[in-house]
Amino acid sequence: MKEFFSHIRGAVVSTFVLAIVCCGVYPLIVFAISQTFFHDKANGSLIVDPNGTVRGSKLLGQEFTDAKYFHPRPSAAGNGYDATSSGGSNLGPTSQKLNDAIKERIAAYRAENGLSETAPVPADAVTASGSGLDPHISLQNVELQLPRVAKIRGLSIDKVRELVQQNTDRRNLGVFGDPGVNVLQLNLALDQQPR
Repeated sequence: MKEFFSHIRGAVVSTFVLAIVCCGVYPLIVFAISQTFFHDKANGSLIVDPNGTVRGSKLLGQEFTDAKYFHPRPSAAGNGYDATSSGGSNLGPTSQKLNDAIKERIAAYRAENGLSETAPVPADAVTASGSGLDPHISLQNVELQLPRVAKIRGLSIDKVRELVQQNTDRRNLGVFGDPGVNVLQLNLALDQQPR
């Protein structure tokens, strides 16, 4: 019986020590390291405007429909860019519903950007990302929207291109992936331009 209680005591002490280490010490160490060395990323990569208002995150897309803004990728997440319902539509290439949605999006994209009925449209302009929350669009997508945004805002195309370059994320490590433009950052930069 004495041996039995010895095992029980050892199990209870081990559980208590592991609870302190795993539920207290380790999370505090990770928190301290992240706040010290990765403060921006650890706090959600928030975008704060000059007035100190949080406008969003560099990591999450937002919906912009006004013609004076660059438009993001379509979203299949909930009711559009709903981070609590992140996910794709799960429709495959043989889905008639997906094909119909893409045809509608192509027609709408061409109409809003003044393109001909046969002009090629970038895939990221008419298809949602896997998460439905992608904050970036391709440089080709930006280039096709650029004349519309510049005209409506009364800015030169060169000025808008300069803002695009400032808000373009380059390839990872210089070789992986394609450059992409963060739509939220670009649209906020446009809003800060003098009228």
